[in-house]
Amino acid sequence: MQLGCQKFEEYLPLLADKQVGLLVNHTSMVESTHLVDTLLARGIAVKTIFAPEHGFRGKADAGELIDNNVDAKTGLPITSLYGKHKKPTSDDLRGLDVVIFDIQDVGVRFYTYISSMHYMMEACAENNVKMLVLDRPNPNGDYFDGPVLQKGFTSFVGMHPIPVVHGLTVGELALMINKEGWLNDSLRCDLSVIKMDNYEHSMAYSLPVKPSPNLPNDLSVRLYPSLCFFEATEVSIGRGTYMPFQVIGYPDSTLGDFTFTPVAIEGMSKQPPQQDKLCYGVDLRQEALTHTFSLKYVIDFYNNMGRSEDFISRRRWFNLLAGNDTLIEKIEKGWTEEQIRDSWQSELAAYSQLRNNYLLYP
Repeated sequence: MQLGCQKFEEYLPLLADKQVGLLVNHTSMVESTHLVDTLLARGIAVKTIFAPEHGFRGKADAGELIDNNVDAKTGLPITSLYGKHKKPTSDDLRGLDVVIFDIQDVGVRFYTYISSMHYMMEACAENNVKMLVLDRPNPNGDYFDGPVLQKGFTSFVGMHPIPVVHGLTVGELALMINKEGWLNDSLRCDLSVIKMDNYEHSMAYSLPVKPSPNLPNDLSVRLYPSLCFFEATEVSIGRGTYMPFQVIGYPDSTLGDFTFTPVAIEGMSKQPPQQDKLCYGVDLRQEALTHTFSLKYVIDFYNNMGRSEDFISRRRWFNLLAGNDTLIEKIEKGWTEEQIRDSWQSELAAYSQLRNNYLLYP
């Protein structure tokens, strides 16, 4: 397999004599060297770095405020595209001819790197700046599943009418966003995607760098779409441990024999849910890497915790993750996972046809 960032013969000519910005983070590696250093060593005029959630070095907690700063190694200015400043301004892009997006995604609608890509595409379209996406594999790219986001539930954790697991690379998704008119005022970005060689969606892909602080391994990446809904509850999914998104627990001894205690961990989770409390629940670390999106865990914990309406403590947040306000109602009405799945099959069928229009890989 050859990643987009490795295909220098295709994209270096597009950067010659250009002023270049980079939307990158710690995953933007060309083998053992960061893309920033790789391009500078080849004489490319890199002028600025834009950083998504978790920052340029990928060490910030989820939701943590990240300030603009300067990269100590290169002296390049870093503009944070998180917090209140999610979309680049005209001043941010002034003097740039092209912006490169090269970040490892995990193929899930509420993973915010693709939201940052959307806003950069929109800003480039508004300011006549070319955008170049260097494509990377999707570790959840072998399938698509879950409810499709509905109107009225657009947010930074869901900007597009796609299912929870979308089954696209960032390059394919960028093409979809652009051609479907999902940018502001249906703008079109001057977009080019540098494809990978010898990649297929069915391939298992082990990430060489963890994509964010609390997705430390391949299993956490596979379980992430299923467990992220717990973020809208008081239940712990292992933040504050070294097994995040691989365990589920709550301070109630009736919930399981497996125990763990979340603690503050610098660079992973400074204030984890249920901090310093003994949690009881289930250990998913033996789950197969073939795991696909499931509501089983959320439904089981909801039922085992007494079917309380207080289980989902942040209902609006849950609805934004789900992309609708009906999933929460169906869980509370006692629908089975099979019944809930049946309710979104027509949406998935329509999405499947849409997805086929933008596939770059078999």
